Parts: sequence; structure tokens; C-alpha cells
Amino acid sequence: MTGTKQFPWSDAAWLNPLPRAEPEGDDLLVSTAYASDFWRRTSYGFIRDSGHALLAPLPVGHAVAVTFQADLTTLYDQAGVMVRVDERTWVKAGVEATDGTPHLGAVVTHDTSDWSLAPVPEWAGTSVTVRASRSGDALTIRARASEGPWRMVRLAHMRPDAIAKAGPFCCSPQREGLRVRFTRFVFGPADIGLHETP
Repeated sequence: MTGTKQFPWSDAAWLNPLPRAEPEGDDLLVSTAYASDFWRRTSYGFIRDSGHALLAPLPVGHAVAVTFQADLTTLYDQAGVMVRVDERTWVKAGVEATDGTPHLGAVVTHDTSDWSLAPVPEWAGTSVTVRASRSGDALTIRARASEGPWRMVRLAHMRPDAIAKAGPFCCSPQREGLRVRFTRFVFGPADIGLHETP
């Protein structure tokens, strides 16, 4: 996103503070709590709202982008971007460890969660950027590894009148101590169109 600058980490608020969140230069180093997760009902039957997300307002017509590095080694380790209206309405998108390899995916929740994903083994150990762009009644999610091409991840519904917040998130449903280095957190104008790259 051109014409943007780093959003101050201290200007956003944590949903479910984590055991460690320390600035290191321009970066933010975090470490997750045990069994942290976001999920509502579908297939698993449980509700989890214990994951970590650093959130600031995301009005219609704006986008948020987050860049991170993480060693996702345990099942369901995950990091990326969350866009949240409330505990029943939210989207998380990023990279998650599943079946022994990193997967790019998204969970869209309107009272119940759904999950879409695709393997990206070549993204292991890279710097990943996830971007959520809000326009009208739509939330468009894209991602890329390092300076590679943007990939479309998801087009999801979000009510135009919804008051949403967005920012980096991370979870470790099967353990504690997932370490994530967030290197970028920026807001800017929404994408021009569905098929326009940022």
C-alpha cells in the first residue's frame, strides 16, 4: 500500500493479551498462550475466543496489511490478520500449520465458522504479508510471501454498517509459546476493484 506508514503498535488494543509482546526496533515480538484459538461450533462443536489479536478501527473504504515471520511447527499454529466486529462476526486469514505443512487460508465467521485453505509449502520460513480490504459489503483478502505475487485468498461478506476493527493475530491451539515477529502493520485505502492487486 503506497502512501502509508507503520501504524504504532501502542495505538492498537489487544484482544486477549498474550504472555509476551515486546517491541524490538520497528518490530513486535510476541509469544502465544496455551490453547489460544478463534473458532465457533462448525464440525468441532466448541467455541473458542481466546486467540490474540491487536486491533484498531477498520472503516469501509480502508485496508489493513500485516507482515510477519513465524516458525509454524505444531498443528494449528497460525498467524495473520483478523477483522472483527464482535465474538460472533469475524474473519481471520493467514498461514496455518496443517497436515505437516504451511497452509494459506481463512476462517469466516457469522455465528458459525467456515474454513478454506490451500497448501503453501514454499512459504515456510518466509516473510508473509496478509491484506484485508474493506469495500461496500465485501472484505477482500490477499496474501503474498516476501515480494512475490499477491494471491487471492477469500472474498467474504461484511455488513457496510458494521463497526469493525482489524490487525495482526496469532494462535496456538495445541500448545503455548508460538513466537511470531510482526514487522509491518499499516492502514490505507481499500483496493480499487476485486481483480486489482494492491
